[in-house]
Amino acid sequence: GRSSSYSSGSGSGSGTGAAATAAEAAAAAGAAAAAAAAAAAAGGPAAAATSAMADTANTTAPFFGFLGAASALVFACMGAAYGTAKSGVGIAAMGVMRPELVMKSIVPVIMAGVLGIYGLIVSVIISSKVGGPDYTMFSGYGHLASGLACGLAGLAAGMCIGIVGDAGVRANAQQPKLFVGMILILIFAEALGLYGLIVGIIIAGKASTG
Repeated sequence: GRSSSYSSGSGSGSGTGAAATAAEAAAAAGAAAAAAAAAAAAGGPAAAATSAMADTANTTAPFFGFLGAASALVFACMGAAYGTAKSGVGIAAMGVMRPELVMKSIVPVIMAGVLGIYGLIVSVIISSKVGGPDYTMFSGYGHLASGLACGLAGLAAGMCIGIVGDAGVRANAQQPKLFVGMILILIFAEALGLYGLIVGIIIAGKASTG
């Protein structure tokens, strides 16, 4: 009788201890949830958006979006810088003997500088649409493709403008009849960057609405 009552008492005691442990764990979990909610409320809309993105598993999507914005500007400016530097060297070399043709031969530098504006436009469009609780991986990949389309097209156009501008201004100093031909070549080279701008804007719009 004594042993049975002892085992009964120990069983009830262990059950009471387990219930107390479970109650403590539940209370701790509730306190943690309340603290997280308070932190989100204190953080404002940004914290709420971050929490929403974490719930939908899209926390890495903005990375690709911002990478696309950076790619558009960086690659386009690389092309613009190369085109400006390469054609600028030719203009400087030509200007030593024919200084009156320097302003007439500045066209390649202007056309190379426009490529940087293309990259800036697409970069601003993309960066203004990145973020928010509804920003998905589809949008991130689309904005990355948009930035690469504009940036790499601008890089290719800048290399073409630089090479043609360098040789063209030197040749124009010796044979003025080559000026029109040089301008036509530069126009078609600039069109390559314009194609990238158009496609980049279309993809950016599709990524935002899709």
